[in-house]
Amino acid sequence: MTGNQLLKTRLRIENEELKNLSQFGQYNSESAGRKYPETPHPYRTAFQRDRARIIHSRAFRRLEYKTQVFLNGTGDHLRTRLTHTIEVASVSRTIACALGVNQDLAEAIALAHDLGHPPFGHTGEKKLNQLMLKDGGFEHNIQSLRVVELLESLYPNFDGLNLSYEVLEGLRKHDKGYYRFSYENKKEERFSNPSIEAQIANIADEITYYSHDLDDGLDHKLIHEKQLNEVTLWLQCSKSVDENYPRLKGKKRRSYIIRTLIDQQVADLISATSEYIQNFKFDSSDEIRRHPEIVIRHSKEAQKDNQQLKQFLYENLYHHEAVAMPNLRGGNLIADVFSFYEQNPKMIGDESAKRINSEGLKRTICDYISGMTDRYVLEEYNRLRKL
Repeated sequence: MTGNQLLKTRLRIENEELKNLSQFGQYNSESAGRKYPETPHPYRTAFQRDRARIIHSRAFRRLEYKTQVFLNGTGDHLRTRLTHTIEVASVSRTIACALGVNQDLAEAIALAHDLGHPPFGHTGEKKLNQLMLKDGGFEHNIQSLRVVELLESLYPNFDGLNLSYEVLEGLRKHDKGYYRFSYENKKEERFSNPSIEAQIANIADEITYYSHDLDDGLDHKLIHEKQLNEVTLWLQCSKSVDENYPRLKGKKRRSYIIRTLIDQQVADLISATSEYIQNFKFDSSDEIRRHPEIVIRHSKEAQKDNQQLKQFLYENLYHHEAVAMPNLRGGNLIADVFSFYEQNPKMIGDESAKRINSEGLKRTICDYISGMTDRYVLEEYNRLRKL
């Protein structure tokens, strides 16, 4: 075998995709392209390049110091937006692999899905939306698109990361359909839903989010196992762990229950989705997009159990005083810093100030604050108070 035959080139990877991926998966070779044309890489596919650009972005690194549910710094092992994102990417690859679709695309979408989240979690998002109510509002999915299309500035020839259309499609969440403008053939099409890989990343986010919030809530002793006796998923998984590993106790047992819970949900999802897809003859990724329903799904029984778990978390964790009060203070910090910048626009820094004329003052401030970490908002608040 010659040296060239050993090399895993982009063309070789693309040819292997055509042979091995399911027909309804998104092939790299059929990508709608990028807004700014680029020469293809000799060894990496389009979606592999997208994944690398996201990982190397400043916005991705800042996720380490952004809140999931608990404020950053309230525990050494509590999850942040970064650990959550990595977990979502891992689950996305597992599901994509099992269904025979594009793992790299599903992973890239998962890695980018939270780039637009502001500091202080959903409280920060609500506060920025209130502050921007008369100026277009604020929503973290839309902000993720702004980050990758405009705010990241790593490249000399364009703003943003210039990601493939299919990754951008996965970051959009619309109730009124999806519009695809192909950068390759300059054609616009309308679809009911995004690619199957985008659907995978979206539901992997949900599986990971609730399961790990449950784990963190137990670890932080804001909820207790006795309360979970009413939650079907927990009862099923704890019974399975106790039967198979009767000697497991304490944190190790609890961790294995969470692991089993995630594994059970993923297995159910793969089984239910596979069964659903077999009822239709999807010959391409676009047929998935044209289908009137989301194809990635749980069984009806699992949907009911998942809803019960979500309801439990909303009632017992997300509205818990120990979670709500620190986040409320974080929201107030955001409002105070926002107000100061409105009155003192020059304080937002030269790079952000350049966008005031094109984006408007309030949107520029919103972009700037949404990119901050939890701790930086506090540091900035304390700094501004001294001026």
